[in-house]
Parts: sequence; structure tokens; C-alpha cells
Amino acid sequence: MYRAGHSTKTALLEVFNPVFSATTDKKLTVLVGLDISSAFDTIDHNILLGRLHGEFGVTGTALAWLQSYISNRSQFVKLGRHSSAPVSCTSGVPQGSVLGPILFAAYTSLIGDLIRSFGVHHHQFADDTQVHLALRSSDIQKGLTLLADCTATVKQWYLVNGLLLNANKSEAICLGTSSQLCAATDSVISLPVSEEIRLLGVIIDRRLTFESHISGVVKSCNYHLRALQHIRHLLPFSTAQTLACSLILSRLDYCNAVLYGCSAGAIGRLQRVQNYAVRVGMRHHSHCYSR
Repeated sequence: MYRAGHSTKTALLEVFNPVFSATTDKKLTVLVGLDISSAFDTIDHNILLGRLHGEFGVTGTALAWLQSYISNRSQFVKLGRHSSAPVSCTSGVPQGSVLGPILFAAYTSLIGDLIRSFGVHHHQFADDTQVHLALRSSDIQKGLTLLADCTATVKQWYLVNGLLLNANKSEAICLGTSSQLCAATDSVISLPVSEEIRLLGVIIDRRLTFESHISGVVKSCNYHLRALQHIRHLLPFSTAQTLACSLILSRLDYCNAVLYGCSAGAIGRLQRVQNYAVRVGMRHHSHCYSR
């Protein structure tokens, strides 16, 4: 469930901790990532207010304030000096707001009970939902069928509540060692089975090597570093430092806690990027090396 101040790093660690524990216990983990199309735009206001009142006990002034917050909104498209006619927003909550993710989490709060009724584990972060189940080799067929039934029921719940799963972005992946993966049977899962999936901006591969994720980070950082290098001689040190931190170091730091246990070679690739960033940033500022 989404919580205010709940970082993506913490969310990913909560997903990966049972996966690594299952691998140690010689179990295969099947993880299904569910993505909702235009999630924040399709929330039914009446259902949301009813859920806030019935499930969370919001009443009186607080409920009236929330009703006022989501009601009587309009939107329009503006291009230059031209604007379209305003259109009333009869559904949805404002994206990019503090309350938006919290209201969405309240709206979909019942999905947790539904998933748990199948004996399947899950994790929710705003509009991203993952269901996962650890399986022994002898239980793989039964477990995959259970996951297929669970995802089908979740999909139906979303439809009843005005939400639609994005079939193009909802997919499954089997996580484990090579021997555990060989025992998996993918054909019974109702979602596409992938070699890797993207979860909260991190690319996850079947054997949890994170090689594809690291390659993506390195490629992105090198692109920005080459651009920064071209204009470095025009920038004061403080500006170059700010750009390096915002464009490069922020990418290296993003959810890097999940890389614990990766090979020395993989970590070394990230270290070389960081060294490159330091060299570019310190160019024409050699007195800083005197320490």
C-alpha cells in the first residue's frame, strides 16, 4: 500500500526481500506486475467518497472538504494564445498533487484483501501493483494456475470499479536460479512472460543480476556526460557540480540499494561512470586536487 513519504527504494526493497529469501530457501518466485491505464483519471468520485466513509471512517467536515476538493473541476488544452473550451472533470483525482496518490490508494484499498484471499503476496506503490508467489519445484504448476486465477479476478475487480489494466504493460517474470527457472512452466500464466520487466524505474532480469539495468544507467549517464564535457569550459565549477549531481549522480544513486550483492564487474561499471563524472566536473578546477 502506498504511504506518504514511502520512497521507491523502500518499495523495491520490500518487493525484493521475499524474493531473495525464497531463492535462499530454494524456491522460484513468480512476480506479476500490473499496470493500470490512466489510473488517476478514471477514479469514480462517488465510489471514492463512499470508500473513504465506509472503509476509513472519514465523515463530517473532512469528507465534505475532500468532496469539494475533487468536485467541480474542469480542464482545457492551451497552445500558445489559443485555448480549447473547458470540459468538466467528472472522474479522476489531480495528478502531481499530495492527495492524489493517497486518494488512489484509498480507492484501491480493497484489492489487497482480494489478493490475500488467494494466498498470494502483493505490494502496492501508488498505481503500481505487484503480486508474487514463491513456489517449490513440485508446486510450480499449481502455483502458476493460482496466480492466473488471482490476476484474472483482480482484472475483473478493476473493471467493476472503473479501472482498466494495461495489457501492454502488465507482464509476469520468473525469478530464481538457473535450475529453478528450468522447472518453471510459463504457458499457464495469462500474462506475457518476460525475460525482464521494469519495476518503479528498475529493470529486473530473471536471475536478478541487474545487468540490463546497469547497462541502461551507464548508457544514460555517458550520454549526459559527453554533452556536459562539450560545454564544461564555459561553466563555472559550481554550475558544473550542480549539473553533474542532478544529471549523473542522481541516476547512479537511484534505488542503488537493490544492487547489493551484484558482481564486482557490474559495480565497477558504475564506479567508472562516477570517476568520469568527477573528471569532467573538476576540469579547469585543478586546485581542488591539492588536498
